[in-house]
Amino acid sequence: MTTQRLFGVQRQELLLDELRRHGAVRVRDLARELAVSELTIRRDIDALARRNLVTKVHGGATLPTPISRANRPRQARDLFTIGMVVPSLDFYWPLIVSGARAAAAALGVNLQLRGSSYEPDEDRRQISRLVEAGQVQGLLLAPSLEGGRAHEMVDWIGHLPVPTILVERQPDRWTSTPRQIECVRSDHSLGMEMAVHHLHQHGHRRIALLLSKGSPTSAYLLQGWRIACADLGISDAIVVRESVALTTPGHRQIIHNVLGECRRAQVTALIVHSDPDAISVAQYCAEKGVSIPDDLAMVSYDDEVAHLAEPSLSAVRPAKTHVGRVAVELMVSRLLDGERRPSQRVLIAPELFVRRSSLTRSRPR
Repeated sequence: MTTQRLFGVQRQELLLDELRRHGAVRVRDLARELAVSELTIRRDIDALARRNLVTKVHGGATLPTPISRANRPRQARDLFTIGMVVPSLDFYWPLIVSGARAAAAALGVNLQLRGSSYEPDEDRRQISRLVEAGQVQGLLLAPSLEGGRAHEMVDWIGHLPVPTILVERQPDRWTSTPRQIECVRSDHSLGMEMAVHHLHQHGHRRIALLLSKGSPTSAYLLQGWRIACADLGISDAIVVRESVALTTPGHRQIIHNVLGECRRAQVTALIVHSDPDAISVAQYCAEKGVSIPDDLAMVSYDDEVAHLAEPSLSAVRPAKTHVGRVAVELMVSRLLDGERRPSQRVLIAPELFVRRSSLTRSRPR
């Protein structure tokens, strides 16, 4: 009996740890991970819900929110439908959508999801369809804000007839819209600072950065890179903007050139955005006899699949599930409070997960 109770406490602590990390958990996944029945996990969720430590949703649980604690789901239930337009339904975005769906379920609102692309015209088309259908009271949007048309897109979004919140996007300056556009995004600049400081603490003084070409995240990463290098008094000169994949013709030569430049500059550590690119670099290093981390330490940015590399890659992980969750909470707050609430721009800090690829012996200063 005592052992059974202890096991139950341990399971519930693990469940809460997963919730704090990801914002939402699924019964099926936890049952498989902990090697117990789904019924056992549901009972654990029930026990935690009775203590107001979690909010039950269909198929899982989320952390309780200030809105749910105030019993606002009853006010919002069935009153609001929120539209969500994201540029992709695969890499990076599924966890954000998962967090948004979990929060919507907890708050009793409907979420209508639309997949777009990284093209402004397609973004407008998908957004317009949601607005013209007359079924959504608010919009969560991740439009393309690259290039010369960014200001035009921001202005158009700011004059839509329903409240909007940008997700993983932010206007780069003041806007002339009726209300300053709200946003929720990962603090990628801070995430990059974490990576640079981690490598510096392990004795690395010559660090290079490989940025994914054309990614909206790259500008924030470059900002964090320059801040961290300036703070630590190290060079920020070696920055390469290329996408690399061993399966793409010509990319093997790009990796060869990047590593050659690192060798000439006596670089001992490399930060790579994102995971697929980092894994390609790691595989090429293995082919050429470059030891990770002894010859070259590595940190990836994203942590979608970094743990699958050989060796497993240290990585900065944006809190994507939490970004989606907070975006929905912020929208419900806007819809309930209206103009009484000031506009908000929310930054969510990533986490650094240290694995084998950056654990070198301390180097001389």
